[in-house]
Amino acid sequence: MQRYTCPATHARQRRTIFRLAPGFSAVADGLALAFVSTRVVAAATGSGFPSEVILLAQLVVLLLVGRLLGEAMTRVGQPSVMGMLLGGILLGPSGLGLFWPALQQAIFPNVPEQAAMLAGVAQFGILLLLLLTGMETDVKLVRRVGKVALIISAVGVAFPFVCGFVLGELMPTTLLPNADQRALTALFLGTALSISSIKIVAAVVREMGFGRRNLGQIIVASAVCEDSIGWVIVAITSSLAGAKSIDLMTVGRSVLGTAVFLAASFTVGRRVVFLLMRWVNDHFESDFPVITVILVIMGVMAVTTHLIGVHTVLGAFVAGVLVGQSPILSKHVDEQLRGLIVAFFMPVFFGSSGLATDLTGLAKPDLALITVAFIAVASVSKFAGAIIGGELGGLTRREALALGCGMNARGSTEVIVASIGLSIGALSHDLFTIIVVMAFITTMAMPPMLRWALARVPLRKDEKERLEREAQEARQFLPNIERLLLSVDESANGRFTAQLAGLIAGSRSMPITVLPVGAHGQAGGGKSLASADRSDVADLVARSAAAAPHPQDLSSSVEVTVRTPEGSSAEAVAIEAKKGHDVLLVGMEKMKTRSGEIDRGVSRIVSAFDGPAAIVDARDGQLDHPQQRITNILVPISGTEISRRAAEVAIMLARAYRCSGTVLHVANTAATKPRRLRSQAGPQRRAIINEVAEMGARHGVKLRTALQSDAAPDQAILNESKRTDYGLLVMGASPRPGDRLFLGDTAAAIFLHSPVSLLFLVS
Repeated sequence: MQRYTCPATHARQRRTIFRLAPGFSAVADGLALAFVSTRVVAAATGSGFPSEVILLAQLVVLLLVGRLLGEAMTRVGQPSVMGMLLGGILLGPSGLGLFWPALQQAIFPNVPEQAAMLAGVAQFGILLLLLLTGMETDVKLVRRVGKVALIISAVGVAFPFVCGFVLGELMPTTLLPNADQRALTALFLGTALSISSIKIVAAVVREMGFGRRNLGQIIVASAVCEDSIGWVIVAITSSLAGAKSIDLMTVGRSVLGTAVFLAASFTVGRRVVFLLMRWVNDHFESDFPVITVILVIMGVMAVTTHLIGVHTVLGAFVAGVLVGQSPILSKHVDEQLRGLIVAFFMPVFFGSSGLATDLTGLAKPDLALITVAFIAVASVSKFAGAIIGGELGGLTRREALALGCGMNARGSTEVIVASIGLSIGALSHDLFTIIVVMAFITTMAMPPMLRWALARVPLRKDEKERLEREAQEARQFLPNIERLLLSVDESANGRFTAQLAGLIAGSRSMPITVLPVGAHGQAGGGKSLASADRSDVADLVARSAAAAPHPQDLSSSVEVTVRTPEGSSAEAVAIEAKKGHDVLLVGMEKMKTRSGEIDRGVSRIVSAFDGPAAIVDARDGQLDHPQQRITNILVPISGTEISRRAAEVAIMLARAYRCSGTVLHVANTAATKPRRLRSQAGPQRRAIINEVAEMGARHGVKLRTALQSDAAPDQAILNESKRTDYGLLVMGASPRPGDRLFLGDTAAAIFLHSPVSLLFLVS
């Protein structure tokens, strides 16, 4: 009969151990709960419980211990994945198996069939982690600092790779899984030394506030390049594992297969992925269809890489890169998928990797010495490669030192590489343990080292000005918009609205969905757009988008989708609003009633959309020539958030039309107000105007400023609109409560009497 120590004694020991570190009491309680549950599991396995019950217990224990230790690591400034890895080590032969072997065997029995079930979940976790890594790969950032990052990453990979390969060639035969395939092991060791963890590097850079600094962007971009190069090397090296011998023909076939796959993925594959995600998002009504198609895309690409003879991780990684670039990947979809991976698969995979790590072997002096030497070679070669690459890339010594500190972290990426090497027989269990220990130590050392190094890098004057400008732009409205919805009919006003929508979409390369509107607000009925007209509207949107100036890191092409659902336009808009559209633009022939109020059909459409909406009403020249160029834009402002957003839209349109504009602030400085309040209001009004004028200057738009006092706001705006040859008036307004869309007395008067085309931004 198995005898157990008194639980009270265990409790006293536990309190003594975790009293050494603050914040570990929660971890101790969680471990105690896990151990209690495993006592039950131990009894269950002895009585022949089904293997799926044992698997469930294993998953629960790995999730619980991994999450608690991950939380503890986070609180002391370390990556949470290292806590998950440590949890697996403590539950494996180096921890629980050493001090309580019966319990360890009860939870994780040494039965091949049982181990294969947990390994299957962990292997799928690898693919999902690579998918997430690809989604987090910032291709735009690499483009911005591409030349420097490519130089640094090329040297930073090549130097450690050569050192690792040489180390593998000198490795004792007793550590090799197969003495006949020493070259394969050497290639994997070279890969292990050369790769860095983009996730850990990016997290520390962001934490230090260096995410927008020049050096921070170079570090992250270099890590992205090294990560990408590393996974290609892993895929090619893995393909060699199945060959009887490694020769030039075998290597050439693997390299050629990888090159063809990458070329096809980033040309035809990109388009297919985008279309699939968009089609599923737009046509499926069930829950989470986009997440399902992302997982299917990942699986298909992983199987494809396997069929061409390279490892499935390359397919999963490339799938993540393509998915991350898709314009249909909304924030909530990204968060939901990320939550699934981080909450479940990440603790299970890293916990399983920890279970395969046997630190007891390091008690042997020769193996311990090899481990120390391996860590030293890995660190020195990585620092040397980063510093040499930094020098070639034009960095200063301090910047190159910070780069080396960041690149030395292997983290989760290294553990994945080691797991792949172990699974295909390129690494022995002892080498796997050495690599995991190296990854753990270099990752734990990186955050404090990188913080110290980054703190020593001074901020340049031009960099400071850029950071201040970007900080202001980050608070703006338009940069946070991802997708537009356009609800128009075949009228001149509908075409004018389509032109404005194309200019807005083109300025940020945003996809746009066109929703045709029929008579009386019916979609697809009455005077709804015919097929040819719909094509004309889509072409008009596309042409306007192509003509709009856009940032260099964004594409000039805009995806335009035309949809004609059945039912009312309000119902159609409500359905489309749930598919990730951020702003609605409405343009119909009948925008107002005879009394000057907003038409009920327009009111229903706007009310059905949960988000900002732009109501467009063409007047004067735009009614006869919807596509004529606007030469001047008027934007009244009041200092409110909605008026500031409207000013952003006006500036963006002025930049697209390459025209000037006027910022008008109407102030009621009636003599009945106290003199003290009137004197204080002056500087505040001027600050409001100057803020918008500076925003226009940053975008290359010349804005005239005007201030009117002692006049009703609506009258002042109408007077100004008649004073100059304006082509468009852009104004922000907030809807008032009621069953009909009412934007206030000022907006109502302007809507009724304005001779200038209008765009009301409603929020």
